[in-house]
Amino acid sequence: MASAAEAANRAIAYNVRALRAERGWSLQTLATRAGVSKGVLLQIEKARTNPSIATLCRLADALGVALARLLRDAENTAVRVVRDGEAARLWEGLPGSSGRLLVGSELPNAIEMWDWRLAAGDRYSGEEHAAGSWEIVYVLRGQLSLDVEGQSVVLHHGDAAVFAADREHSYGNQADERLHFVMAVLQPEITPVPA
Repeated sequence: MASAAEAANRAIAYNVRALRAERGWSLQTLATRAGVSKGVLLQIEKARTNPSIATLCRLADALGVALARLLRDAENTAVRVVRDGEAARLWEGLPGSSGRLLVGSELPNAIEMWDWRLAAGDRYSGEEHAAGSWEIVYVLRGQLSLDVEGQSVVLHHGDAAVFAADREHSYGNQADERLHFVMAVLQPEITPVPA
């Protein structure tokens, strides 16, 4: 039985290849539009690598689709269920740290639900999202140090925050205990990168 990571990589490979073919783009065309190397794109399309969140976001933006679209399986049902243990782990930091995309909707106005865990002392720096994007975070356990474009706030268990995510932002755990928070991302309709 394939692991959740293997299943996610296979779905990404299939979807990137299919979306690229749908647009009639060569590997080089998509690589250029997304700002990734042709070699990296080839590895992604063959499911031979675990691409970073930043790379997946660049590919999704270039293709004009939501990030969740790259992870979608071939099933087309009215309700998409992601069972415990099936969520795509798209980031790992220090031991015990991870970022998992639980589920997401498609365009227009894509919404993603993430589960984040940061070990003591770990940090994740997010790339700026498309203009008009928002993030909402809710702390389930621990203490979240949230930095948005130079402004720092500390959120504790039960605290929530919302911010414009089209600017530099990062999440950190400066406490001695493990941090667990959920995040929702709202991204407006994306248009493909022009040729």
